Amino acid sequence: MTVDKPPRSPLGLRDRLFASADTKKLAGIIDEGIREVEAGLPAELHFGDDLADTVGRYLLDAGGKRMRPMLALLMAQFGDGATPDVITAARAIEMTHLASLYHDDVMDEAPLRRGVESAHMRWTNSVAILTGDLLFSRASTLMSRLGVEAMQLQSETFERLCVGQLHETTGPAAGVDPVDHYFSVLADKTGSLISAAARAGIRYSGAPAEFEEPARVFGEKIGIAFQLADDVIDLSPASDATGKKAGTDLKAGVPTLPTLLLERDRDRDPVAASLLTRLRDDAQSADAAAEADLPEAVRALYDHPVTQATRDEALRFAREAMDALAPLPETPAKKALSVFADHVVSRTG
Repeated sequence: MTVDKPPRSPLGLRDRLFASADTKKLAGIIDEGIREVEAGLPAELHFGDDLADTVGRYLLDAGGKRMRPMLALLMAQFGDGATPDVITAARAIEMTHLASLYHDDVMDEAPLRRGVESAHMRWTNSVAILTGDLLFSRASTLMSRLGVEAMQLQSETFERLCVGQLHETTGPAAGVDPVDHYFSVLADKTGSLISAAARAGIRYSGAPAEFEEPARVFGEKIGIAFQLADDVIDLSPASDATGKKAGTDLKAGVPTLPTLLLERDRDRDPVAASLLTRLRDDAQSADAAAEADLPEAVRALYDHPVTQATRDEALRFAREAMDALAPLPETPAKKALSVFADHVVSRTG
């Protein structure tokens, strides 16, 4: 495992996965699987209605890393590979992810997604919400082709997505540690779907049944690490590469680990208390001077120890993810999963 000191690599996930000699042989197999997943998505997002077809394909056409299908395909290498059922499940999971983006952008009032105007900005909140609902419905239809157990996986995952979003919206209950609450939100809102992708790759490739639990834990831990890395990226001066301005989540009032750690330290650390007040005042103010000061406040947060602590937590969850795969055999696919974990926490966009 090499996640202790992640390099700031400009390489994308695909390039890093297959950079070594022992994983290079997987490149063609995974690439072909991704092409097959991609080729079937437009047809699955055809609703027979001009508006629904246009909005439903909007974020698909905007791009995306297809990280979840790639994880399903990597896990499938512990069985019979990219079987038709693995491809079907990977498509359904990617559609579920797309659906969640339409809803997230409405709730966060996000102006951009994948470098383009978000759907609710281009159309309306109602159109974006209903489009997300359509995609959730179509993903469920797709999973139903794989049987009752697949529908149960889809339903449980959808439930956790909703619970995670609900708990993010309402915040921690009285007496609950906000940081623990945040990790729980990330496990539900992000980890559950990545975990479903990992489980589907094992289950529908015919891999040994005992591999599914390690895959589940790997996916959930990687999901948490992924979001913690995003918390850092949101503060990075280089975050323009993502199509977002630095501090977008802060401006929208979305909880992140750096701000939660500042809140925890404010009573014993005057610097933390002062920075937290400055960030909140600048983010919430409609005053032009405060708006202009926000980038400097965000930079101060980026340079503060709480941001390094967030990186450290991302590394911890990535290490725990790889530890969970100990029962799986040592194969090129397992080596690629180690690189996958490393990439999640070392990416800059």
